[in-house]
Amino acid sequence: MNNKGISFLLAAAAAIAQDSGQTAYTEHCAACHGENAQGSAQGPKLAGSRSVRSRSTAQLRSFIYQGAPSSGMPSFHLPDTELDVLAAFVHSLNSPAAENPVQGSVAAGQEFFFGKGQCGACHMVRGRGKAVGPDLSNAAREMTLNEIRQALRDPNSRMTPGYRLLAVELKDGRTLRGFARGRTNFDLQLQGLDGQFYFLDQSQIASVQDEPSPMKPVTASADLLAYLTRLTGTTQAPGASSPAESGITFERIKNPHPGDWLTYNGTLNGNRYSDLKQIDTASVSRLNLKWVFPIDHFGLEATPLVADGVMYVTGPNQAIALDASTGRQIWKYSRPRTPGLLGDAALGTNRGVAILGNNVFLATDDAHLLALNRITGALVWEVYMPDEPMHYGSTVAPLAVGDAIIAGVSGGDRGMRGFLSSYQASTGERLWRRWTIPLKGDVGAETWKGAEPLFGGGATWLTGAYDAESDTLYWPTGNPYPDSMDRDRQGDNLFSNCILALNPHTSEMKWHYQFTPHDVHDWDATEPPVLVDTEYRGRPRKLLLHADRNGFFYVLDRISGELLLAKAFASRITWTRGIGPDGRPLPPPENNPALDCPVDAANWDSVAFSPVTRLFYVMTLEECRVGKNWKAAEPKLEPAQKVLRAINIDTGNITWEIPMTTISVAKVWPGVMATAGGLVFYSDPNGAFAAADQRTGKTLWHFPTNVPMKASPMTFMIDGKQFVATIAGPNVLCFGL
Repeated sequence: MNNKGISFLLAAAAAIAQDSGQTAYTEHCAACHGENAQGSAQGPKLAGSRSVRSRSTAQLRSFIYQGAPSSGMPSFHLPDTELDVLAAFVHSLNSPAAENPVQGSVAAGQEFFFGKGQCGACHMVRGRGKAVGPDLSNAAREMTLNEIRQALRDPNSRMTPGYRLLAVELKDGRTLRGFARGRTNFDLQLQGLDGQFYFLDQSQIASVQDEPSPMKPVTASADLLAYLTRLTGTTQAPGASSPAESGITFERIKNPHPGDWLTYNGTLNGNRYSDLKQIDTASVSRLNLKWVFPIDHFGLEATPLVADGVMYVTGPNQAIALDASTGRQIWKYSRPRTPGLLGDAALGTNRGVAILGNNVFLATDDAHLLALNRITGALVWEVYMPDEPMHYGSTVAPLAVGDAIIAGVSGGDRGMRGFLSSYQASTGERLWRRWTIPLKGDVGAETWKGAEPLFGGGATWLTGAYDAESDTLYWPTGNPYPDSMDRDRQGDNLFSNCILALNPHTSEMKWHYQFTPHDVHDWDATEPPVLVDTEYRGRPRKLLLHADRNGFFYVLDRISGELLLAKAFASRITWTRGIGPDGRPLPPPENNPALDCPVDAANWDSVAFSPVTRLFYVMTLEECRVGKNWKAAEPKLEPAQKVLRAINIDTGNITWEIPMTTISVAKVWPGVMATAGGLVFYSDPNGAFAAADQRTGKTLWHFPTNVPMKASPMTFMIDGKQFVATIAGPNVLCFGL
């Protein structure tokens, strides 16, 4: 007999056993526990029961045989075969439908679901259909067979949390119908039947009426049940979702609505400068905390996104959608953290999501890229970014460019070969991959002398920037590996510590600039690249601004890659005398400096440029360490200190600065944001969120968070009101006037 025949016989045997179990249940159990196993006055329910679900089939068999006289349940000394099928049937009432799939034509069931049955008009499965009602991609693992049957037969019998249908009459005369995705005595988060969210304050509501489910009863054929009982989630392979032309379009990301914050840095140019000015130097003193949302992880580094009144924020391996006006949770996606990782990914670091179309995109700690439906939070597709087993992780906030999602990887300090990848937003198909470390025969391979750099570093863990006019992607790269042991990697070690200017459709490199050739200090160039169009030295220029860990502030022509300015912004630099006309560092002032300065002048945290003041704002770390080859008495080390600095981009001079008081955690890197209200928002790493005058550096407002801060601020507007949000420790904080 062939495999097909064996499968048929096994399926037939399973169906007979299920029928026999149903018969035994009806004869022995239904009188007390109900025909549908939902319980009665004589006995508890057996379907959807936690206590029953926690027991194995063998334990249930023993319990049925022995009974529980103290609670009134008699013993059933049934024949072994009848005990077996009865215990299996009771177990099946609580086991996922995937463990008891119905036999039938899966293809015919799918055709009915998306065709005549019109189920796909409300429900989504693996990215196909509409996200009006609950996503059913994982229904066979989340529901029992009995629950699926009951939901089809009587849609009102099983309301999925967050999907109770309401008719809401507003005081302005409008009536809204939709699902109550969240509700308190003070507010209501309503998802309309078109998928649009309405965030209503109780003061706006005149009355609320429950309505029956909009779903009509469905006669469950074997084919439909066969399809539904095999929906076990999205596989780790390219899938399908709605095209990027719907939902949040790329055109809108390029030209955001007032008050949107649609990318990691707010806009594609990487500059955290907002045109919002309702909160300004005169009104900022009235800024108050409006809401707090806690995430179960201390030391979050994410920046929230806001679109259409919904905030999307991340923690380690989790994404959460919130009502941005109140902080109420709408949905949450999470998965366990991955054991055995190294580096920042092992710490749970994640910096945020991208948004495009009807999805948000999340990188996991083990370098998977996920597409989640932005209405339901359900997984649409998933891909594993690396092909090779190395110390890969990911902490990056992806970036949407066109109809693609671009994401990078971490792990450069542990041994891996860095790359940047682009994926089709609707399917997860990889469009291209750009290696940052060349191997034999590749351009730049000659800059690695010694062993071939199979694990050469060059991580891509910080979000880049995009220039739509020149259609160029700019992405920073990390240090070479090993970061301090350079015996087997003589040479410049391209393309580590670089800005790469790439064609976003093909990954072809237009130009590159390396800030620290042959780095032995662990000076990743993963500091934000900021794109600015302005008059510079007498003529209009397209600039790229960058404050590097090596202590120098750079101004580059972003079309040609020409270096226009390189000037120290750290007060003490011992590794070089300066940057030469050719863009390369000059030799140090002495062969064996007693102090090695700086340690890290800047880092990944956000920066900002104001077109009004022409100042570039960056948090700086003043810190030195003892040089490797000092020969005299051990030199004196000054305490590390953080300083917020405003740099004139024309001269590189520091216009003003705000020193932070003695800090406890020098490596905590909160970022900054500037606004058209004349403010620059910043965080004291010790636990204060503050706003200063952009022109003078005078601090005008602060709020004590009392926890070390590692994230970067953002701002958005809802219903004509501006808000500012940041993260402190484990909490998302939202401020408004």
